[in-house]
Amino acid sequence: MIIKAEIEDIPTIQNLAKRSWNVAYADILKQEQIDYMLDLMYSDHAIRIHLEDSNFQYYLIKENDEYLGFIGFEFHQEMGTAKLHRIYFLKEAQGKGLGKKALDFIKDEVRKIGDKRITLAVNKNNQAKSFYESQGFQVYNEGTFDIGNGYVMDDYLMEFIL
Repeated sequence: MIIKAEIEDIPTIQNLAKRSWNVAYADILKQEQIDYMLDLMYSDHAIRIHLEDSNFQYYLIKENDEYLGFIGFEFHQEMGTAKLHRIYFLKEAQGKGLGKKALDFIKDEVRKIGDKRITLAVNKNNQAKSFYESQGFQVYNEGTFDIGNGYVMDDYLMEFIL
């Protein structure tokens, strides 16, 4: 079940982010960088700003009364382009097809709003790249982004054309 997140869901999003990031990035980033990024991207203030922005969409993924993941994406991030900012699942949710369902949901929502392209950034060492490719995304560029505190993200930039 995919449920639109509300302000009262901020602690749930934060909990899911912390639990999923500490698995997803354990072999890619140092714990200090994971903690820094979680504080930066998932503070009450940061999530509240997104939830109050009509173009930014947060959804929780729930199965059998348990939250297993979340997605965050933004309509019109560029002209005609939506951006997938966040798609994270707990380890126990992997292999259940929830990622594919979530991406299909995002594609449908983006079509409804009229954007024609979805972009995302994925760490060059993240195995999720092959998942995105299996769902029709292709690398169109690479980027290294300074995220502050001496940290950078070295990413593939991927796109899906609707």
